Amino acid sequence: MDCRNIEKCAYDIEHRKSCKLNQDCFYKQQDSDEKLTEEQLLNLAEFFSVFADSTRISILHSLIGGERCVCDIAEKIEVSQSAVSHQLKILKQSKLVRYRRSGKSIIYSLADEHVSSIMALGIIHLCEK
Repeated sequence: MDCRNIEKCAYDIEHRKSCKLNQDCFYKQQDSDEKLTEEQLLNLAEFFSVFADSTRISILHSLIGGERCVCDIAEKIEVSQSAVSHQLKILKQSKLVRYRRSGKSIIYSLADEHVSSIMALGIIHLCEK
């Protein structure tokens, strides 16, 4: 089975056993002779540094299932609402989460499918033997 559903491969163990995703890499590398600019390197390093905090990873993971308010995220990951709010500010600045108002509440979600793909690829990488 040739799979492009990274999230399913990362979170569904039975699916991953039969999926070629772990054997065939669909990511096409850039030409290795192409050099990234200093600005690109710094931006990429800054982007990945956001993933260096376990609370932020927990928040992103909790949003894979759909939208949540701060209180729901805090309850799910067992962290205070103020800690969640602080980390959500960083995730918003990094364009990894977005938000919308619903009455008095602010509802958060992943910014796009790329964020869940990054999370899923990280899990796949850690599961490799």
